[in-house]
Amino acid sequence: MDLVTPGFGLIFWQTITFLVVLFLLSRYAWKPITQALKDREHSIEEALHKAEQAKEEMRQLQANNEQLLDDARLEREKMLKSAQQAAIETREEAKRKAQEEVGKMIEEARRTIETEKESALVSIRQQIAMLSIDIAEKVLQRELSDANAQKKMVSDLINDLKIN
Repeated sequence: MDLVTPGFGLIFWQTITFLVVLFLLSRYAWKPITQALKDREHSIEEALHKAEQAKEEMRQLQANNEQLLDDARLEREKMLKSAQQAAIETREEAKRKAQEEVGKMIEEARRTIETEKESALVSIRQQIAMLSIDIAEKVLQRELSDANAQKKMVSDLINDLKIN
């Protein structure tokens, strides 16, 4: 059983060696190792924080993009309504101008017709006057002594005028 049970000297020297290694490790190795672990932990926390900030910025950008899209849609709708209103106004203005132009043309045609009518009446009056003068001339050319012949000639001339 001596093999399984260690001797007092072995335990003593192993304990001293363990304490020396523990002292050396705590003096020179533990501080850099714990510092490296703290640095690593700090960098991981910072990376997580930055990832959260980036995620929040992405949310804000997405919200801004949605707002810009909504604004663009509203602006497009305003522009379409404005263009439609302008088209309607232009159409109404053209219609109004066309009606005014037609009214002017009709009024001008009426004036022209009235002028032509007056001109025709003046011409007819002149022709009637000329015919009256011609009749009077023919009546005077005939014999003025025969009253029956004059009456017959006047009635013939009147009948000719009614026919024409």
